[in-house]
Amino acid sequence: MNPTLKKIWNAVMWVLVAAVVAVAMLLAGVRLVGITPYAVLSGSMEPAFPVGSMIYVKAVDPESIEVGDPITFYLDKESGVIATHRVIEIDGEGFHTKGDANDVADGAPVAPENVIGKALFCVPKFGNLSNWISQPPGIYITGCAVVGLLVLMFLPDVLDAADAADRRAAEKKKKEE
Repeated sequence: MNPTLKKIWNAVMWVLVAAVVAVAMLLAGVRLVGITPYAVLSGSMEPAFPVGSMIYVKAVDPESIEVGDPITFYLDKESGVIATHRVIEIDGEGFHTKGDANDVADGAPVAPENVIGKALFCVPKFGNLSNWISQPPGIYITGCAVVGLLVLMFLPDVLDAADAADRRAAEKKKKEE
């Protein structure tokens, strides 16, 4: 393979690998530092957290939560239903919350034991990507793309090895003649 073309190929492949690693870190790697990603499925917190975004939640001591904080909590622990709304009041009953886009506050206060954590930030569209990657056909396409990327990364080396083998075979044939 032409050395200039090989350098360009390698640069493009490293950019693609870096992009894949960055996406993987945003989708799953943040868990290593105690942050849990959640896909935003409803518009109750728009415009702060648009539908299809990925929000990143850090577990906190419920006593550190203040009015104005967006918190992620279990609506019902048994069913595992989760919501993220903003704290509008704190009293002896718990945290009173309301979605930014909602006209009225939530019906029941959130008990401290139902708080998962504070929403730190969001990345638009990543929730959609996460949902797509975690279900067929996204699982299969993503797996094939990763394998394809690995093959493409090593393609120049394979082509160079094949060229060298062809040259050796040609030289051997030429000597035999």
